[in-house]
Amino acid sequence: MLRTSKNLVISLLLVVLAASPALSNDWRVDGAERVVAISDVHGAYDAMVSTLQNVDVLDDSLAWAGGTTRLVIVGDLLDRGPRSRDAMDLLMRLESEAEAAGGYVHVLIGNHESMNMIGDLRYVSKQEYAAFADDETDEQRRRWFGAWMRRQPLPRDDIELRRRFDSTFPAGYFALREAFGAEGKYGKWLLTKPIIAVINGTAFVHGGLSPVVADYGLDGVNTSLQSELAAYVRAIGTLIEAEVLLPTDSHYDYVDIVSAYRPSVKDTPELLAALDAVKKLDDASVIGSDGPLWYRANVACNGVIEEYRLNATLAAIGAERVVVGHTPTPTRQVLQRFDGNLIEVDTGMLNFYYKGSGNALVLVGDDVLVYNQSGAEPYAPIPHPRGVGDRPHNMGADELATLLQRGEVLSRNKDAATGRTLVEISDGDHIVSAMFNKRRSRGFFPDVAAYRLDRLLKLDMVPVTVRREVDGKDGSVQFYPPKVMDESQRAENGRGYNATCPIRDQVMAMYLFDVLVFNEARTPQRMLYDTSDWGLILIEHMKAFGTRKGRPRHLANAPVEVTGGWRAVLEALDNEVLNQQFADVLDKRRLAALAARRDELLEQ
Repeated sequence: MLRTSKNLVISLLLVVLAASPALSNDWRVDGAERVVAISDVHGAYDAMVSTLQNVDVLDDSLAWAGGTTRLVIVGDLLDRGPRSRDAMDLLMRLESEAEAAGGYVHVLIGNHESMNMIGDLRYVSKQEYAAFADDETDEQRRRWFGAWMRRQPLPRDDIELRRRFDSTFPAGYFALREAFGAEGKYGKWLLTKPIIAVINGTAFVHGGLSPVVADYGLDGVNTSLQSELAAYVRAIGTLIEAEVLLPTDSHYDYVDIVSAYRPSVKDTPELLAALDAVKKLDDASVIGSDGPLWYRANVACNGVIEEYRLNATLAAIGAERVVVGHTPTPTRQVLQRFDGNLIEVDTGMLNFYYKGSGNALVLVGDDVLVYNQSGAEPYAPIPHPRGVGDRPHNMGADELATLLQRGEVLSRNKDAATGRTLVEISDGDHIVSAMFNKRRSRGFFPDVAAYRLDRLLKLDMVPVTVRREVDGKDGSVQFYPPKVMDESQRAENGRGYNATCPIRDQVMAMYLFDVLVFNEARTPQRMLYDTSDWGLILIEHMKAFGTRKGRPRHLANAPVEVTGGWRAVLEALDNEVLNQQFADVLDKRRLAALAARRDELLEQ
């Protein structure tokens, strides 16, 4: 809970805790016979129904058919699609039917549920507003048009403003806002729902298990953090009823509006508490980018950064693995990372938007299978592909390596601006761009060594690189991804603030990698970013793998921290592994220096 000395805010939070508790059996369950999980419906009602029928949770009449199954909705029923209201109504009915049969429906809050409740409506579709049009009264529209008009500066064109009002706030807008308020049908229902559930040792959470979750623990997330959201929603409702805020206001303007408000003696204690609550809770952990509804680093950060961090959070909440939604999988199949400790189930069910389909994860005993809405044969979660740069059809690393090594070189050109030798290589089906670098010296291929080391460290920053001759010259070919921006361009344009893996975490990992390989030539131009997710890509290691001790001069004071994740991968990088993996690309002196730097880092 965010701390405040304001008694009124504390009182308001206590009221919320009493008024909208989540039930403990919603978030810690052992002994479940069968668990079915789906995620990110986003109004794709028909796909959701087909998916649940395919795993015998629904029958042909849309009644509960799952018996003792526990159905988990891993957040994001709402936004973008046309029938989110139908999806909620179905699940609300299934809750009682499932319990009567000995089963259970766990609906977890996703970031889009929280967005609708706090008034962040950027992704609400026209059809979603239209679903509430019959509930909206003329009185509602008159009231809020009048309040909105009083905010408009003079002189004004009333006819034009009316047109703008009706266009911006279509029929159903105000009924939807009311329905997702703390006392509305859907808001009241959602505010009883937990954020994380742990069933048979598997955690389910919409965004991810961030360090915030480790700090609060399972019960703390589902009480303290959930109550922050409830308090915020109630405070917004109080201020809207008093017309301090309007339902037409952007969520991003709340704090400015509330801060500009001048209280009067006529204001009630509840109103004063609501003013304070909005200011205090606007950046509450549950709705922040590092909170469990929005966190993407479990999926987006590389193994050496995230696996150890995730395992620590799993231990803190008493779980063995986690199932997440929120981030659509690149292959639109259910994927797994970290030896199955992370399972990704957002497969883009809303096809017209995400180009995916419904997939249900089914857990029975030790069996983990995925069933597609099409009725195709079930499959086990697929390993998450290594994604350094945008590759054709999400081509795997080994497949790309084969293309680079054996494909036909279509062209070879020198880039005047960078001095890089760029080649185009084709296997007959795909054409990729790559950089060619001549061999540095006999038995020394630094870019190949950097790529192999990257794989061993689970760093996932160095593009696929192979040894190859081009035009009779021995050297290496390194995949050059499309849609990239270098560090100087990124910094100049202020981009990357929304990176799915925080850029600071990626840069810290780069520092440690460059210390390990004694890279003396890391420049902003050798730091590329995939602009789709701002993943860091490290290229051109021609001046790495030196034989000197210590650190490169430019990294002498870099904040290098050997975390538990790094310690694990460095300890696994023993001398036998080094000889097996690098004897053909690094000479003995460079191998010995690499081993010595490994030992120095482990001694920290």
